Amino acid sequence: MIKDDDLKICVVGLGYVGLPLAVEFGKTIPTIGYDINSVRVNELLGGKDNTFETSEKELKDAAHLQFTNDSKDTANANVYIVTVPTPIDAFKNPDLGFLQSSSRQIGSVLKEGDVVIFESTVYPGATEEFCVPILEQESGLQLDQGFYVGYSPERINPGDSEHRLTSIPKITSGSTPAAADFVDRLYQKIITAGTHKTSSIKVAEAAKVIENTQRDVNIALINELALIFNKLGIYTIEVLEAAGTKWNFLPFRPGLVGGHCIGVDPYYLTHKAREIGYHPQVILSGRRINDEMGLFISSQVIKLMTQKKIHVVGARILLLGLAFKENCPDIRNTRVVDIVTELSTYHANIDVYDPWVKPADAKHEYNINIVTELPEDTYDAVILTVAHHHYYDLGVAGIRLLCKENHVIYDVKNVLDKNEVDGRL
Repeated sequence: MIKDDDLKICVVGLGYVGLPLAVEFGKTIPTIGYDINSVRVNELLGGKDNTFETSEKELKDAAHLQFTNDSKDTANANVYIVTVPTPIDAFKNPDLGFLQSSSRQIGSVLKEGDVVIFESTVYPGATEEFCVPILEQESGLQLDQGFYVGYSPERINPGDSEHRLTSIPKITSGSTPAAADFVDRLYQKIITAGTHKTSSIKVAEAAKVIENTQRDVNIALINELALIFNKLGIYTIEVLEAAGTKWNFLPFRPGLVGGHCIGVDPYYLTHKAREIGYHPQVILSGRRINDEMGLFISSQVIKLMTQKKIHVVGARILLLGLAFKENCPDIRNTRVVDIVTELSTYHANIDVYDPWVKPADAKHEYNINIVTELPEDTYDAVILTVAHHHYYDLGVAGIRLLCKENHVIYDVKNVLDKNEVDGRL
């Protein structure tokens, strides 16, 4: 295997996962950060990270890190770490297009003895069944003879200043025992929380995909309880706070379930399950509940507006938040768009305000025009969809200044006092 003094790492994909990884390795090891997006590369070359996952100082401290969007610059590496996205398509099937193109690119420069490590979330078996054949075909080499592979799933939590790359235990694996040892030692160089080496790549893949599937199912239970309690006229948060006084009650909360992980990963597992002849029931039931929360919230707002004799057609409605979670610019798979889409079918005029999100990103991804100013005495309804700290600062008094005299305020995230709003989950 490759000796420590000979390590030359290439991180493929410089998003929320890849950049922090490249920065950590780049502090002590020659590292190339590669991304096909020239705008992203130029931004990083200028010392800026628009995802806010790394600071300007951290970029400077990575003295051995170089950035490029030219695949030729990756040819001298001997360890390739793939951190590209693995989304789902319109039919909720795994979209492995980024993995495919990355495997082809790496395969075209792969050399004898090189190691390829995948961090992207996939279904159990994807690394060996999908990625390896592409690497073999493009390189002319054979797995475990000419090159080796590993799998070490990412555990990045965007916007989380406490749980960072180095402080989260890292799962590792390899295509042979020696490769597994190499991958484990490599990550031990940067992960202060330690590593957990699994017996196979499939085990590591499965461990990753169930982390978020478990969260998804638990949130689905709470969302279903919220639907029930709504009909009973009970505030869900009050119920959860009361139940939470027991030591072993899990602190999940209702809401929209989006993002690059929780709302996506379960479909990778259910895809593989159906492929081997098993039809998942609990997982898919949870997904259906969570996917329909945007429609439920929209229906509640429309009901409240109707009760106040506010015409929905032509109404001005403001959504506070587009990112999939608080204090983060990440809009990947945000389910706020479900509310925008549903309310638009009633011919309401929808404004979206999110100080964390770049207007160009919202326009490109969802064709949503983010407003940058909030006019007073304008809105018939305001829906607080994301718990950014800006909205805590704005408070209910600030929100009311934006509204017409007769208005509705609906709080999805329970930021505001229950007695000051018209509705909440």
